[in-house]
Amino acid sequence: MNDFLYVDEPRYIFITGGVMSSLGKGLSAACLGALLQARGFSVCIKKLDLYINIDPGTLSPYQHGEVFVTEDGTEADLDLGHYERYTGQNTGKQNYLTAGVVYSNLIQKERRGEYLGVTVQVIPHVTDEIKRFITQDGGLFDFVIIELGGTVGDIEGGPFLEAVRQLRNEFGQPQTMFVHLTYVPNMRATNEQKTKPTQHSVKDLLHAGIQPDLILCRTELTLQESTKRKISLFCNIPPDDVIAAQDETNLYKLPLNYSKEGLDERVCLHFGLSHKRHKISEDWLQKWQVLNASLERPLAEVNVVIVGKYVEMEDSYKSLKEALVHAGGKHKTKVNIKWCNAETTVDIVEALKGAEAIIVPGGFGNRGIENKINAIRYARENNVPFLGICLGMQLAIVEAMRNIGGIEDANSTEFTRDCSPVICLMSEWNDDGGNTVVRSEESDIGGTMRLGAYKCQLLEGSLVEDVYGVSIISERHRHRYEFNSRRFGEKLEQTGTFMVGKSPDGSLVEIVERRDHTWFVGVQFHPEFKSKPLSPHPLFDSLIGKIAKKQFLL
Repeated sequence: MNDFLYVDEPRYIFITGGVMSSLGKGLSAACLGALLQARGFSVCIKKLDLYINIDPGTLSPYQHGEVFVTEDGTEADLDLGHYERYTGQNTGKQNYLTAGVVYSNLIQKERRGEYLGVTVQVIPHVTDEIKRFITQDGGLFDFVIIELGGTVGDIEGGPFLEAVRQLRNEFGQPQTMFVHLTYVPNMRATNEQKTKPTQHSVKDLLHAGIQPDLILCRTELTLQESTKRKISLFCNIPPDDVIAAQDETNLYKLPLNYSKEGLDERVCLHFGLSHKRHKISEDWLQKWQVLNASLERPLAEVNVVIVGKYVEMEDSYKSLKEALVHAGGKHKTKVNIKWCNAETTVDIVEALKGAEAIIVPGGFGNRGIENKINAIRYARENNVPFLGICLGMQLAIVEAMRNIGGIEDANSTEFTRDCSPVICLMSEWNDDGGNTVVRSEESDIGGTMRLGAYKCQLLEGSLVEDVYGVSIISERHRHRYEFNSRRFGEKLEQTGTFMVGKSPDGSLVEIVERRDHTWFVGVQFHPEFKSKPLSPHPLFDSLIGKIAKKQFLL
């Protein structure tokens, strides 16, 4: 039996989903990655999305949830956030592929004449493009986990299933594994767990030429042994390869739950690896156990109101929600989140009563803007801790200029041209490499965005410098508009809102804060994208820690 992996022989694990969407393939992939890391293996996780958009950047959050931004500026599916939070590894362009990118690449090659004389077809050209993406950096890792988006049976998924089927033939079973996540409903009237949806889902996979090696069963209740045996019998796998994926309100119990169910052991056995030799790290287990104990037995509670416009779908703010959970876990504090719809709320002041912190997150468009500005004013005047993220920072500036600075028509040119352009589209700026970036209103929507990680110089003696503990930071961005500091910078600071973080060349304002307030910070970037359960982001750590400390003292 093999007891170790050779780097030049990566193992590929393909995770598919059946019955219905949103079962948690991304979480399952992330948890498996974390468990394999805890056994000492190097892991890479990739996501294949079936839609023909190039990326989710122009999709409504109601369509696709949050757009997760990586260090290199890739706009990706929110599942990449799960990958980063559970494994602690940064993702990027090499971790995310859509059907749109596949077809775009092929058409560009065809136009360049790379296929002269050849009919470009789904097989082999589309499937080869997908296989190239999956395997392009496989030799750098012990395991490559590939999550296939959508549900088995979706018409868009055919080329992707065919590509991974071909990889099984090329690499063989010793180097590949198929994990299928399915749904096992519980009939309350008869108290029965039904396996028929799983059977039909596996049948769809078999039609694509794929036999699953392991089945994860999403259930509301404990998976019964009789259910396991029935799925084993009809889906042609051993009972031990039928693994429960029971519902959890605390997502950070999932890695421990999967480990208890033996998921990582079964994966090791499939690849001929001794799970006893590659034991799971006791230090890793202890850290996750401590985190979960803190989350499940908190010593305090804090009430945070998030004023946004996509609040009906909480996945629109997935990373923000999790960043608050991370900070709460560190401080043994339960964070109660109240979602306030900025567009439909009639009495914003009434909605904010009882808030111990107010957050105005990022967003685009003018819906709900005035209520967000009023929420910021409430936080400032009532000394309620406040964090403005991206658009939230811009509106904090607008609020100060209107209500303290006396510029009644202060606004962003994103919403109106008839205003004092406190926030505007910067036509030129320098990136971290000193390169000049030019953009205009005529650019493609994606082309006007400032995306990915950029450095920021913090003002000495500021609150944020104390929070971060360093003078230069790097954070991820996703926005078009900037504070017009050349024209309004001096006026802003006269309102008591100080520019305490700027781009290295000083041209772009990254952070503002108030010194007459208990905790009032606005940031142009998205700190939530870098928060991890075992290492909360400094800003959320500081915000929740300050409120929690007050609770402990009462």
